[in-house]
Amino acid sequence: MKAKIRTLLVILAIAISVCFSFDAIAGAQGGGGAPSSASTISGKIYQFEKIADGVYYATSNSPMATGGNHPIIINDRDVVLVDDGTTPAAARALLQDMKLITDKPVRWVVNTHFHYDHTDGNSVFGPDVEIIGHEYVRHAIADLDVVHREPLKSALANMPIQIESLKKQLGDARDPAQRATLEKQLAATQADLEEIKTLKPTPPTMSYSSKMTLFRGQREIQLLFLGRGHTQGDTVVFLPKEKIVCTGDLMESRLAYMGDAMFDEWVTTLDALKELQFDTVLPGHGVPFHEKSLITAYQSYLKDFTIKVAELRKQGLSAEETAQKVDLTSHKADFPQIQGPGAEVRGVRRMYEWMDERAKR
Repeated sequence: MKAKIRTLLVILAIAISVCFSFDAIAGAQGGGGAPSSASTISGKIYQFEKIADGVYYATSNSPMATGGNHPIIINDRDVVLVDDGTTPAAARALLQDMKLITDKPVRWVVNTHFHYDHTDGNSVFGPDVEIIGHEYVRHAIADLDVVHREPLKSALANMPIQIESLKKQLGDARDPAQRATLEKQLAATQADLEEIKTLKPTPPTMSYSSKMTLFRGQREIQLLFLGRGHTQGDTVVFLPKEKIVCTGDLMESRLAYMGDAMFDEWVTTLDALKELQFDTVLPGHGVPFHEKSLITAYQSYLKDFTIKVAELRKQGLSAEETAQKVDLTSHKADFPQIQGPGAEVRGVRRMYEWMDERAKR
């Protein structure tokens, strides 16, 4: 029984780390959001790393659940914001801190995909702001009851557990500094839970199917659907002149959530990504990186994941059993968050579902 409890706790910990991107993960390629350059400006919640003229990368180490990281593109007269956070509160905090780097208004928001930690700030923007997403993103937010499906479903289920855990830790803590940290974490998590409970999913006001280009002054901003992968509607934001690509969760610097993955297509879509002429990748989670070799490494991980999960399923294991057993430690050098055998259970469940879908074709 104790072994089963420990296993459940491990699975819960993995789920929480996926749902809340403010959890810090050490390592240059598996980071949770620490700026990778000394050229940063720090606000109350967010830090802004300058990547190129008018291009910043916003991250947060705050206990507030802020969601994915944000490329910010400052143009002659306005700003294009890539993704807008887990909650309206996070989006408002981002807009407030952005005043440190520009006084120009946000006029365009790009939703790289439909997951709540990238889109649930949509509701704070008025009619003067166009929110753009792939046509699948608009469909998902408008029609699929995203509040009651993954990944938000697990977030809402896990946050009360996290709150109780923080209360227990606070009750046991004696060191004043530790208590102060726990009190901040507890207050932030309680506020996040109340904020998430009141979410009003807001779909994009504008959608596209394969490519859309914005010309803002002298800047060209391409919105590209390269194929299905992390979800069925991932947008890549490409700045051809600056050779910068913003990948959302299609390609992170660490392992991505796979609960909506299209596994074989994901590998192919990453091939298309590598064909773009870029020098810098700004991912939806993690840290900026430059090497296409990391994309190749993630393709290798995806291929290995699908093969090994399929093998374990053939042995009659449930998704939960496979999630505990599957061994992907050979990829640890590229993705240091891998500490031993095991994978996030929702990704394995999706893999089982995906195999069933393929069998029906």
